[in-house]
Amino acid sequence: MDSIKASAGVDHGRRRFLGIAGMGIAVAGAANLLPRQLAAASTGEAIRPFRISVPDEQLLDLRRRIAATRWPDPETVNDRSQGVRLAKFQEVVRYWGTDYDWRKVEARLNALPQFITEIDGLDIHFIHVRSKHENALPLIVTHGWPGSVIEQLKIIDPLTNPTGHGANASDAFHLVIPSMPGYGFSGKPKGTGWNPDRIARAWAELMKRLGYTRYVAQGGDWGSPVSSAMARQAAAGLLGIHINLPATIPPEVAAVLAAGGSAPAGLSVKERAAFDSLDTFYKKYRAYGAIMGTRPQTIGYALADSPVGLAAWIYDYNNGEPERLLNRDDVLDDVTLYWLTNTATSAARLYWETAGQSVVLAAAQKTTEISLPVAITVFPEEVYRAPETWARRAYRNLIYFHEADKGGHFAAWEEPELFSAELRAAFRSLREAR
Repeated sequence: MDSIKASAGVDHGRRRFLGIAGMGIAVAGAANLLPRQLAAASTGEAIRPFRISVPDEQLLDLRRRIAATRWPDPETVNDRSQGVRLAKFQEVVRYWGTDYDWRKVEARLNALPQFITEIDGLDIHFIHVRSKHENALPLIVTHGWPGSVIEQLKIIDPLTNPTGHGANASDAFHLVIPSMPGYGFSGKPKGTGWNPDRIARAWAELMKRLGYTRYVAQGGDWGSPVSSAMARQAAAGLLGIHINLPATIPPEVAAVLAAGGSAPAGLSVKERAAFDSLDTFYKKYRAYGAIMGTRPQTIGYALADSPVGLAAWIYDYNNGEPERLLNRDDVLDDVTLYWLTNTATSAARLYWETAGQSVVLAAAQKTTEISLPVAITVFPEEVYRAPETWARRAYRNLIYFHEADKGGHFAAWEEPELFSAELRAAFRSLREAR
C-alpha cells in the first residue's frame, strides 16, 4: 500500500493495514454515521468507517500502462463472434487513458456511508444507507461478477428515498450493499472455502451486527446463489429474497444442455426460447466461466498485469452486454475499481470455489430446500428469460414473478428506476410480516 491516510485526531497506533493494494484509506472519526447500536460493539465485531483515497501515482501508472498497450490483430469477421472488436474497443481505451476521471466515482462513493468490519477472519466492506422513513425495510443487496458495489449506486436513492421518485414512503428500504470477499474493498481470502454458502452466513452475521432483526435480501449473478443460500439456511430474521438470475433450469433440461443435445420434446414456446438462449450462452459466451472455474490463477496473471486485458475480459460478458447496455463511464468505473484494488484474480476464484458450476441450475442451487418466500424478476436481455413454469417448479414458495420490458443482466445498473420499482412490488407483501 502506497499510503494510508487518517484524519486529524485519530491515534496513529490504531491505523490498520487492510490489504488493499495501492489504496489509501482514511479511518475518519465519523461516529455520527454509525447506527447507535454499534457503539457497544466488541473489538472483534467493530465496524470502522471507511474512505477511499487513491494515490495520484496509481492513476498515473494506469495511464502509462494503457498507453503502452500492445494490440492484437483485428478480428477476421465483420461481427463480434470472435469477441470484443478491435476498432471500437480502441476508442474506449483511448478515452480511458486520456479523459476518464476516476475521482468522480471516488467522490460518489465517499459521499456515502462506507464501513469495514471483520467477519469470519476477513474484512468486509459495505455501504450502509438508512432511509429517513421510520418504517423502512432493511435490505441487503449482493452484486456479482464482473460487477461490484458500483452496480448498485443508482438504486440507492430510489430505494431509500421513494417519495423522491414517485413512490410511497411505505416502500422505503434501509440499504446494505457489501463487497463480496475478494472483490473491491473487501479483504482477499487467503485460503479456500469462501463459496456462496459461506458468504451467505457472513451476510447474516453482518445484518445481525447492524441490529436488523427482520430484513430481506436481493441478488443477481453471484448475488443470486448467495441470496438463495441465505434463504436455504433460513438466516435469522430473513423474511424473503428477490433474485434476477434465478436457478430454474430443470435437471432433465440441464442434462441435455451439458451434453450439447437438441431441445427436449414438449417444451412450451417460452421454455424453448429459454433453452435456445442457454444453449447459445453455454456454447459461445461462457468461456470466461470455464477458465475462471478451472484456472483462475493462470488467467489472473494477464488480468493483474494488463489493464486493457482486464477491460476486454469484462466488456465481453454476455455477448458484450456492458458495451451494449451500459454507458462508457459506468463500465470504466467498474473496471478501474478492479484494477486499482488488484482483485481480478481473487474475484475469479469464486468460480473455482464452486468448480465452475452454473448458478442457474435448480438442482445445483438446491432450490427445493428453500421454504422462505422468493420473488423473481425476469429482464429481457438477461442470459436467459426464465419461464414462469420452470420458476414455479424450482421455488415452492414463489410469491412474485414478473417479466420486465427492458433491462438485462446488470438490471440495477442499466434500469435503476425500473429495478427499484420491481423490488418495491416484490417485497410489499413481506412488510406486513415484520
